[in-house]
Amino acid sequence: MLLSFFFTLRAAGLKPSLSEFLTLLEALSRHVAIFSLEDFYHLARAALVKDETQFDRFDRAFTAYFKGVETLTGELFGDIPEEWLRKMADRHFSDEEKAKIRALGGLDQLIETLRRRLEEQKGRHQGGSKWIGTGGTSPFGHGGYNPEGIRIGGPGGQRSAVKVWERREYRNLDDSVELGTRNIKLALRRLRRFAREGAPAVLDLDDTIQATARNAGYLDIKMVPERRNAVKVLLFFDVGGSMDPHVRVCEELFSACKTEFKHLEYFYFHNFLYEAVWKDNARRHSEKIPVFDILHKYTPDYKVIFVGDATMSPYEIVHPGGSVEHWNEEPGAVWFKRVLDVFPHLVWLNPEPESHWDYTPSIQLTQELLGKARMFPLTLSGLEQAMRRLAH
Repeated sequence: MLLSFFFTLRAAGLKPSLSEFLTLLEALSRHVAIFSLEDFYHLARAALVKDETQFDRFDRAFTAYFKGVETLTGELFGDIPEEWLRKMADRHFSDEEKAKIRALGGLDQLIETLRRRLEEQKGRHQGGSKWIGTGGTSPFGHGGYNPEGIRIGGPGGQRSAVKVWERREYRNLDDSVELGTRNIKLALRRLRRFAREGAPAVLDLDDTIQATARNAGYLDIKMVPERRNAVKVLLFFDVGGSMDPHVRVCEELFSACKTEFKHLEYFYFHNFLYEAVWKDNARRHSEKIPVFDILHKYTPDYKVIFVGDATMSPYEIVHPGGSVEHWNEEPGAVWFKRVLDVFPHLVWLNPEPESHWDYTPSIQLTQELLGKARMFPLTLSGLEQAMRRLAH
């Protein structure tokens, strides 16, 4: 069974290795997870999934493969050995729970009553005090009240069930949802390139051992600069207007970038890039930074990330005077082309749903200017694709 589960995960694109699968089998042989699908779920995910961003794929594959395993039905009840049920009751029930069971005449009586009602009941029942159902006072079912009951399916009502029997539902995590700062950091790490920079501040153990050996055993400590992410990034944020609903996710992206990249410069623009940008939105009219200065100050090895919905009138991109805030002597498309000529490693992150892009002329126009599919949705999967693109 587990071998076919292993191949199911590989078919879903997770690519667990054989050594990881053997680790899972070893953990099972040591009883890390027994008699609990939920425990097995967490064990298998820890052993077989390399990247947290793949949890969604794992959840979908796991749910499809084990669907219905824990659903309690009359047929399933009949397949469970009664002796095993009794041993599990002795092993897992507390003294208080056992006392509650005795209030109904003991475990024998409780199991026998449940068996009869499974055979007698023909359909769903809600309310009442006898049948297996919801919202009543029967000892069997869920959502009601009985201090000595067995909960079957669904949530409890008063948290007083003797033992919970319910189907486990795994919530699928979707990599198309808006990002949290932690997930953004995971995606940005695909762009990391480490180098040792700055003053020597970290012990180089290997070199220290070699130098000490060469020095006839007298300690000769060797230090090296700390390893840091050497990637350099220019970040351009569209602000105001149609970007207002996306402020939160942009703040999360900005916070993650400041943590991940030591060499980071950021700028703001509105709708599209023109001859100037700014760093302080409160002083955007008085403290502008010419784009020409950026083109001459930063080297072509900088990675450039534009963040914006690219949603505006096409006139704002292709015509002089197209800006809604000032008179631009040259079209925004001209300035954007100049940036592309200097910085070959450039992507655009769009917070608008990708399904809307084909129906927005300005987005299509921006994609044409970018060329070679360099616009990505501001989702977890989109950000990962963008980082892979910048890494090349």
